[in-house]
Amino acid sequence: MTAVATETAAVTPVLAFDVEVAAVRALSPSFRRVTFAGEGLRQFGVGGPTLDLRIKVVIPATDDGGATVPLPEFGVPGGVSGARELTGGWYQHWLSLDERTRGSMRTYTVRELRGGDRPELDVDFVMHFDADGNGGPASVWASAAVPGDRVTIIGPNLEAATCPTAKAYGGIEWRPGLASHVLLAGDETAVPAIAAILEAMPADMSGHAILEVPAATDFQPLVHPAGVQVSWLARGTRPHGELLDAAVRTAVAVPAAGLTPERGTEPEDVDIDQVILWETTTGSTRPFYAWIAGEAAVIRELRRYLVRDVGIDRKQVAFMGYWRRGKAEL
Repeated sequence: MTAVATETAAVTPVLAFDVEVAAVRALSPSFRRVTFAGEGLRQFGVGGPTLDLRIKVVIPATDDGGATVPLPEFGVPGGVSGARELTGGWYQHWLSLDERTRGSMRTYTVRELRGGDRPELDVDFVMHFDADGNGGPASVWASAAVPGDRVTIIGPNLEAATCPTAKAYGGIEWRPGLASHVLLAGDETAVPAIAAILEAMPADMSGHAILEVPAATDFQPLVHPAGVQVSWLARGTRPHGELLDAAVRTAVAVPAAGLTPERGTEPEDVDIDQVILWETTTGSTRPFYAWIAGEAAVIRELRRYLVRDVGIDRKQVAFMGYWRRGKAEL
């Protein structure tokens, strides 16, 4: 009888990637695309389309004199130079470092991943600045980034995507399941994810994609199925999310009286100042599926409308508060 191994070493699902800026391009006044490159990115990926894949970008700190402070080290070297395995408690370790030197960590969506001998990763940064020109650490960094700058990206280990003992990477929420008609809706922070999802959609998919951005100059050409109607909304001086809310209510209207057995139930309230509004599904088993992301207060109201007023089953919708006005999100 041949002995069979009963234990297999688990593959780490998340790695830290040392990357450098290869190119920077202004897409519009509100969007700046930074292309990252590095040998370690050969181990980055999910074994398929990135869709709304989330990653963390560690932005290096800058001291009072304007000098860039080296990034903190995470984990131990992996199988390829430039990729490191994260050890247990790495996030807590990062939080314990001196705030003046550890830099800042922010969550972003992969816009595009290109393989090859020297793989590249595109991340579209939204330029959030107030009237006085003040912005968050990621916006400030991206606005000044030049080729050769270095950051650390924390994201999925490609090997784990096909390893039976690896834990699944939890960075993708787009799960339409059996749905053939979809709704995608979001503000500027959701544009990269919506764009990537549309590119990966089956040609026979139908539905709506609604994107609210600061100005008409931020509209971008998108690749999408012919049956998906893409609507860009220029916010201008209107309140954030006002146009998005109205457009979603038009695209998914409350059924006429008597056409549905009963109104949906009121979803439990979420204190968006204390917790992240994040409610997703494992996959719709019905013809319709919705994916909605953006500022948490706007998403909370759309959640109430779709679940309570329209009566949509919560298993058919992903609601994600990507950010909260007035709060820094990791």
